[in-house]
Amino acid sequence: MNILFKNIRLISPEQDIDSHVNLHIVDGIIKNCSSNHVNITNNMQVIEASNLVAAPGFVDIHVHFREPGAEYKEDMKSGAAAAANAGFTEVVCMPNTSPAIDNVLAIEYLKNKAKNLPVNIHVAAAITKNRAGNELAPMLELAEAGAICFTDDGSCVASAEVMKRAFDFAATKDLLIAQHCEEHSITENFTMNESEVSYKLGLKGYPTVAEEIIIDRDIKLSEYAGNRRYHIQHISTRKAVELVRQAKNNGLRISAEATPHHIWFTDCKIENYDTNYKMNPPLRKQDDINAVIDGIKDGTIDCIASDHAPHSYHDCDVEFEKAPNGIIGLETQLGAILTKLYHNNHISLKHVVNIMAINMRKILQLEGVIIKNEQMANLTVFAPNEEWIVDKNKFLSKSRNTPFHDMKFVGKPKYIVNNLQLVESNL
Repeated sequence: MNILFKNIRLISPEQDIDSHVNLHIVDGIIKNCSSNHVNITNNMQVIEASNLVAAPGFVDIHVHFREPGAEYKEDMKSGAAAAANAGFTEVVCMPNTSPAIDNVLAIEYLKNKAKNLPVNIHVAAAITKNRAGNELAPMLELAEAGAICFTDDGSCVASAEVMKRAFDFAATKDLLIAQHCEEHSITENFTMNESEVSYKLGLKGYPTVAEEIIIDRDIKLSEYAGNRRYHIQHISTRKAVELVRQAKNNGLRISAEATPHHIWFTDCKIENYDTNYKMNPPLRKQDDINAVIDGIKDGTIDCIASDHAPHSYHDCDVEFEKAPNGIIGLETQLGAILTKLYHNNHISLKHVVNIMAINMRKILQLEGVIIKNEQMANLTVFAPNEEWIVDKNKFLSKSRNTPFHDMKFVGKPKYIVNNLQLVESNL
């Protein structure tokens, strides 16, 4: 690797950098990151990059790579390939696998599978054994083995008593607890958001209050336990955003993520019974979308995560009620965010970098990326103004369940440089 990004715009908010530089990288190490001239050699790949942006490597805090148990949908290698193709250098895998990631051997297995990949793969462990919500998993042992956070994602820890004990255990090592916020007694057998659309279609609805009940409860529990770190996954309702905003204003250590699909689509998309619009939490109403976007704009919502949820064609080619929840999202995430948020003047490119790279590392307490000479590169390079049509057949994920196929985006991933490897996106 000997590549020069000539006159590229470098945005690194933590270093207070937003300027054009000549970015020269040799074998994964930054050799020049300044406006200084770089001598061109025969073996150097030179990219005229005045239309490109370089930033600290992007992080997706919420992906499902399906290993172990459902490798036909995705595995660590294909998931990492999809992430690199999408412009990400780091991801966090959820523990709702089969078996669940609730023991040290499972953590070690996944860490071994993640070696030598261009993407750093972090592992979230379950809060409770087998994600059953009854008995705590050995959280301290799992943290020592490398678990970066704890969640029963896909299921909510329904018991307030169990959740309180989780926060108490977390306090000893300041562990991060994340929650899939769903009051299951209200949502059992749901198909979509509860609204006039669900009534018209005769489908069982998931009321917004089911998300908000758990968020309100957990904020109180985290405060009671001593202001513990608490992360809300895939927030989707107006009142949920208000709860987070109030908690942050009260000085609580609360963070939240949103997904691209929850700022793009309303529950009206369900009217055609397309299973690519079936997810948990479900697509909501326009006022919920507006509130989520406002939450991103004012910092109430810290980051955007794909909730990348691969399912095979035969999984999804069933009646709407029987289809699994979730869509793939890695390879459409950056385009969706730039198109919806940046090009509609909701947020700046600096804010895009914050919600894609900086804030996630702060939430996870990962070391920040410093871009300077002689540092190992951990970079995302993207074209903020490039137009393209989403073609799911170019995805490197094993699955194709996306609602974004054939949509026009403005803004596209181009390269990552990480772990001494250079990957060019083929999207």
